[in-house]
Amino acid sequence: MKTFLCAAVLFAVSAFGQTRDITINYPAKAPANWPIFLAKEGGYYQKYGLNAKLAFAVHPAGMAMVVSGEAQMTNYPMDQAMQAAMRDGSLVIMGSPLNRGLFAMMTRKDITSVRDLKGKKIGVSQLGDPPYSFALAILGKAGIGPRDVEWVPLGTDGNGRVAALVGGRIDATMVPPPAYFKLEPQGFKEIANLADYPDLYAPLAYVFKKSEIAANPKLPELMIKAQAEGIKRYYDDKAMAIKTYAMYDQQSAADIDRIYEHDRKDNTYERVPYVLAPAVKYLIEHQADASIAAQMKAYDFHKVIDNSVVERLVREHFFEQLFGSGVKAEEDAKAKVEFK
Repeated sequence: MKTFLCAAVLFAVSAFGQTRDITINYPAKAPANWPIFLAKEGGYYQKYGLNAKLAFAVHPAGMAMVVSGEAQMTNYPMDQAMQAAMRDGSLVIMGSPLNRGLFAMMTRKDITSVRDLKGKKIGVSQLGDPPYSFALAILGKAGIGPRDVEWVPLGTDGNGRVAALVGGRIDATMVPPPAYFKLEPQGFKEIANLADYPDLYAPLAYVFKKSEIAANPKLPELMIKAQAEGIKRYYDDKAMAIKTYAMYDQQSAADIDRIYEHDRKDNTYERVPYVLAPAVKYLIEHQADASIAAQMKAYDFHKVIDNSVVERLVREHFFEQLFGSGVKAEEDAKAKVEFK
C-alpha cells in the first residue's frame, strides 16, 4: 500500500511538474462536507499531488473566494452555485457529491403535522436561502403555499434559527443535524425531514473557475479523485470518519454517530458524482423568486455544468477500481440521468 501511495503521488506531481498548494472552501461546518474533511485528513489530496488547505467561509464569501482565485474549488449548494454561475459566467460546476441529506422541520410540541403550520411563523436565515427552499418544498407536500405562512427572516445561521424557535419568536424552522438533536430533549419535535422525500433535491456542487481549469487542466480530475477516496473512506472506516468530523465541527461523539449511521444506511454520498439532470430541473422549477426563476428557465446551463471529467473517469474504470465492481450498476443508472 505504501509503495502504491508513493507512486500515485509521484504520478500526480508530474502532472503539474510539482506538488501544488491549493485552497478549498467549505461553506458550512456540516455533514455535507464530510468527504472533503476525510480527503484532507486521510491524505488523499496529498496522494494526488495537492497540498490542500481547507478554508471555512459562509455564503457569499465562499463563492467570492473562487471568483477571486483565493480558492480553487468550493463544495457549494447547487442552487446558489447555479445562480452564481449564470450571473458570472466564469464559473463551472463539475461534480455533485450529494443530492439530499438530513434537514429537519422542527416545531413546538403542540404542532402535530406539517398541515398544522398553515398561518404559522416559519424562521429562515433569509428569503430564498436553502432553509427557505427546503421549508417551501416540505410545505408544498402538504398543500401549503408560500403565502399560507408568515416567513420570518432572521439574518443569522442555524444556531440563530434554533434560538428563535426556543425563544418563541417562530413556530417552526428547518435545522440540520446535529443542531436538531439538541432540540428534542427540550420538547421540540421533528415533523418532517428532507431525507424522507426522494423527489426533493438538495444537491451540492463542486465549483471551479474556468480560467483556473484552463491554466491547470488536470486539477478537477485530481480533486474529484481525492474526494472520491474520501467518500470511500467514509463508508469503509466509521472510526476515522467520526474522528475526522469532530475536528471540523466539535459535536458529541453520540451525535456524530447518529448522523453517520443514518447517512451510511441511506448511501448519502455519491460514489459516482455526476451532476444529475433531475436535480438541475428541480432547482430551476422550485425557485421562490419569480424573477430568478424566469432567468434560470431562460438560461442554458450547459454553459456552466460539465460532467466530462466524471464521464472520463467512468470510462477509465476509476470508480470500479476504487469501490469495486459493484459500483458499475450505479454508474450505469446515473449515466442515464446525468445532465448533458
